[in-house]
Amino acid sequence: MVTIPGKPAPAGECPQCWQHAHDRRAHRHLRPREDCPQCVDHLRNGCPALVPGKKSRWW
Repeated sequence: MVTIPGKPAPAGECPQCWQHAHDRRAHRHLRPREDCPQCVDHLRNGCPALVPGKKSRWW
């Protein structure tokens, strides 16, 4: 699982999306106005894996 140092992705979130949104090091290699290929792939194809969450007690 991809995590931010000291902060795992919360339940129901994609670990990669969470890291790319909250960790500046994820996009450090990109030039200005350059899209991240991994983020573009997630936008087109969706997130392949989500962190499992607790079962809802609503019903």
